[in-house]
Amino acid sequence: MHDQTGFTNIQTLDPSIIVDLRYATTHNFTHQVIYDFTTAIARTGTAEKLARASAALRTQGYRLKVWDAYRPVTAQKRLFDVYPDPSFVAPPNPNFSHQKGVTFDLTLCDQAGRELEMQSAFDDFSERAHRTFPRTPTQEAHYQLLDQAMTQAGFVGYDNEWWDYRDADMDAYQPLAADPNDF
Repeated sequence: MHDQTGFTNIQTLDPSIIVDLRYATTHNFTHQVIYDFTTAIARTGTAEKLARASAALRTQGYRLKVWDAYRPVTAQKRLFDVYPDPSFVAPPNPNFSHQKGVTFDLTLCDQAGRELEMQSAFDDFSERAHRTFPRTPTQEAHYQLLDQAMTQAGFVGYDNEWWDYRDADMDAYQPLAADPNDF
């Protein structure tokens, strides 16, 4: 049995998962590069759950696209400095969510990798991002596919961001730092 608490590159578990780390580019709400890596890593137990969700979606003809995974505390500090609103950007804390490697920001794509229509864009800091926001029938179908796969794999959705899923066992993980460039 390998160590569930270490880090794993999610694409080594499932190469069909698309990785488009927005904070490694200027294509994010800050318009700045927040971190210097393009590899999505997470705690091994969390990454294995993501691979299960991905496998379930693949059988239905869909793929996952990950916009953010493990985010070092230094990157979280940069985000919070730019947007210090704790309802959308958490203060830097090595025991929290992305900084612990137990959270993914993601969406649903077709087999060709095209993002499917959802209720809002990524990092939309308005009510449109909330899970309770009214969706069109198409958006609702896409949301339900994503939500069911992630929930069944062992994730909990964050209320204010439809794209944010945290490992239901996140509290079992202690803080740990890593350099995604090593993976």
